[in-house]
Amino acid sequence: MSQPTSTNPNKRSSPCSSTSTTAAATTRDAAAGSSGAAIFPAMKKAKSQPVACSLDSNKNGQQSITPHVHFADTPSPSPMIEDDPSDVLEGSLSSGHGAAAVGGHEGGTIANLSRKKATLPQPAKRLVIKLNKAKPTLPTNFEENTWAKLKSAIRAIFLKRPDSCDLERLYQAVNDLCLHKMGGSLYQRIEKECEAHISAVLQSLVGQSEDLVVFLSLVEKCWQDFCDQMLMIRGIALYLDRTYVKQTPNVRSLWDMGLQLFCEHLSLASEVEHKTVFGLLKMIESERLGESVDRSLLNHLLKMFTALGIYTESFEKPFLKRTTEFYAAEGVKYMQQSDVPDYLKHVEIRLQEEHERCLIYLDPSTRKLLVATVETQLLERYISAILDKGFTTLMDGKRIDDLQRMYLLFSRVNALESLKQALSLYIRGTGHGIVMDEEKEKDMVSSLLEFKANLDRIWEESFFKNEAFGNTIKDAFEHLINLRQNRPAELIAKFVDEKLRAGNKGTSEEELEGTLDKVLVLFRFIQGKDVFEAFYKKDLAKRLLLGKSASIDAEKSMITKLKTECGSQFTNKLEGMFKVCNIVKNDCVVYLSFLIM
Repeated sequence: MSQPTSTNPNKRSSPCSSTSTTAAATTRDAAAGSSGAAIFPAMKKAKSQPVACSLDSNKNGQQSITPHVHFADTPSPSPMIEDDPSDVLEGSLSSGHGAAAVGGHEGGTIANLSRKKATLPQPAKRLVIKLNKAKPTLPTNFEENTWAKLKSAIRAIFLKRPDSCDLERLYQAVNDLCLHKMGGSLYQRIEKECEAHISAVLQSLVGQSEDLVVFLSLVEKCWQDFCDQMLMIRGIALYLDRTYVKQTPNVRSLWDMGLQLFCEHLSLASEVEHKTVFGLLKMIESERLGESVDRSLLNHLLKMFTALGIYTESFEKPFLKRTTEFYAAEGVKYMQQSDVPDYLKHVEIRLQEEHERCLIYLDPSTRKLLVATVETQLLERYISAILDKGFTTLMDGKRIDDLQRMYLLFSRVNALESLKQALSLYIRGTGHGIVMDEEKEKDMVSSLLEFKANLDRIWEESFFKNEAFGNTIKDAFEHLINLRQNRPAELIAKFVDEKLRAGNKGTSEEELEGTLDKVLVLFRFIQGKDVFEAFYKKDLAKRLLLGKSASIDAEKSMITKLKTECGSQFTNKLEGMFKVCNIVKNDCVVYLSFLIM
């Protein structure tokens, strides 16, 4: 027996299902005769069933739902659509309404299935149901109960005690209050708790230990505890900071609010503030006197003043005043007891110490004012005294390091002009003694060369080749070397003659060239260069005439140097001597004798 063709019960229904069922029933009735009576009841039942794709929820046998209904075109099957009537028919056949009927109607069923396959698929309507949620209501006393938990936690933080509520629940409690527009009230309550605690703690410091270091340690601990506690409270109420505080003008963050309260109550506890400042000043003064102090304690307390915004008014002004008094007294004492080199070293050390204090515990903004105070009291007030008392000694002793220290320190207080004037006076004074001493004029050029060499070394190493100082040296030398009009020019010519004579053959060429270069420096300062030329020409003729020249190359080198300094006209006659000697060597003596006459 052939089995009836079964249909998929999951196939979606279409509006044409009813018509297809009727056509199939008519075909089966004509083919099967009396067997059709057995199928009809089923056919009629199928026709009488409601179409599953109806959008009326009452017709689909569903309970009435009042919320919003939304249709979405999706391919997913709808649970509200019933089976196709043809499926009902096939179910009746397969359940035993007659074997003949099955065989007789097989062709009609196949035709119906082929028609269904030819139908284009239609997108199903998906029913989306959104239920209206009832607006939640807050529990009775929600704000008070939530704040009670937070209040207990805040007090536990201040008292350094454990709390039964974990941080996550506390954080969520703050979120809940903020989400229900209770942030303002929460902020005020936290502020009130913080203020009560800060006031009590600062008042507890009144009348504490007379030992300043112990008292400062108590203040430091109070401040450190406050910072730790405020950070913990801020962590719990972070959502409050990020919502209510940011959205509300003129409302400080919880951290800034805490600092403001601490500052206000520190001012109210004036004894605590004044005692703290006094203790800080005493510790710094003790350190200046050479005692060892707790620099970390100073650092923490001064950072407290900076964080509270009272560093300048409460600490810096009295600190600079005490610094002025301290170094004013020290300057007088050390100027009386020390020589200039030691005093300059002391000033240098003091400046370095104050710089270190700024790096270690003072606020960086204090550095400029502090250093200026030390410079004024130890340097600027004593510029003239330092120069009068020790400059000549340092110059005579060629104290390169001490002169360098003086130059650097004077440059800090814009006193280089005074140093330059002192240098000029020293050169003129010392040089006057060399040039005007007729008893030692034989050594005048050698002494001037040595003096100039020392000045050049000081200028390079101590004064860092300062151009203004170099010009001062030149001007002073030009003045002193012309004090005796023509005598220095004559002596310089004689000095060159001595160096170029054969008696100096033991001197190396390099040493001779160096000496001639130094002499040429003195030659530049001579105003009566014609006097030098006359004496030099006479001495050169004698050296050539008598064959006393140590080196013809050295002679020519000196003439070249003079030519570079004064031009070819100055050396024409000098160069002519060599040319004539080369051309007429036999008549050289006669010619040179003629030039000498």
